[in-house]
Amino acid sequence: MAENVRDTGRRPALALAALLFGSGILHFAMPKPYDSIVPRALPGKARDYTYASGVAELGVAAALAVPRTRRLGGRLAALLFLAVWPANVQFTVDMLKSEKAPKVVKIGSVVRLPLQIPLITQSLKISRR
Repeated sequence: MAENVRDTGRRPALALAALLFGSGILHFAMPKPYDSIVPRALPGKARDYTYASGVAELGVAAALAVPRTRRLGGRLAALLFLAVWPANVQFTVDMLKSEKAPKVVKIGSVVRLPLQIPLITQSLKISRR
């Protein structure tokens, strides 16, 4: 019975780990889009925040992938999604202000904001399994 409980938490954790791993890699492979959404109010270079968040995403992905650290990984993922939310808000504000941004990008940026909520709740569920 305990094995089934463990198995039910494995798939969501690995899916979230894959999402974070892919995103973390993109922070290094294509940093410019991430640089552009770093809130301007933060001190320092945007690229430093881009790389730091990429490292954080890769670390959290690893924690989620390993059964022994999965609960911690769930908590860290929730915190990470909360921490990057201001960048997503900045991106949405910039897109809505832009006259050049395609309408589909504007709509997508608005729709994406509330999608952080299920990511956070899923992370917290993983942390409790």
